Amino acid sequence: MIFGMTTLTFAHVVISLVGIGSGFVVLGGFFAAKRLEVWNAIFLISTVATSVTGFVFFPFERFLPSHGLASLSLLVLALAIVARYVRHLAGAWGWIYVLSAVIALYFNVFVLVVQLFEKVPALKASAPHQSEPPFLVTQLVVLSVFVVFAIVALLRFRRGPIPQPRP
Repeated sequence: MIFGMTTLTFAHVVISLVGIGSGFVVLGGFFAAKRLEVWNAIFLISTVATSVTGFVFFPFERFLPSHGLASLSLLVLALAIVARYVRHLAGAWGWIYVLSAVIALYFNVFVLVVQLFEKVPALKASAPHQSEPPFLVTQLVVLSVFVVFAIVALLRFRRGPIPQPRP
């Protein structure tokens, strides 16, 4: 046990935090119209690993909302991977990558907020069923911030497209 978590849960949490941290670095790269190749790879790998380990490390008896979100995340990440590594951000694939990466990061942060409201005693007390106003307002604020992030990232990407490497 590490911090009261099983080793598998701890590994999943670390992978998730790497995905979130690297995702914010990638988002900063979008804002600055920079490629950040290594950070993008770290973000995509760790974010895919987050969803996959959620399925593998935590077997389930019935399909839950968390499984639905992980499935959506994997679909969005598949689109991002195709846009970046198969289509090389050409044409519309550039904005498809930016948007899908921001959505994948949002999904990770959404789950982080859910976990914080489940695990932090003060937050749990304020929204024990995660249907109370403190939880709903927090998630609405997070969603609003990510909508702004997506708009800014798309505008910056369009104004300053990320240059392609020469073959």
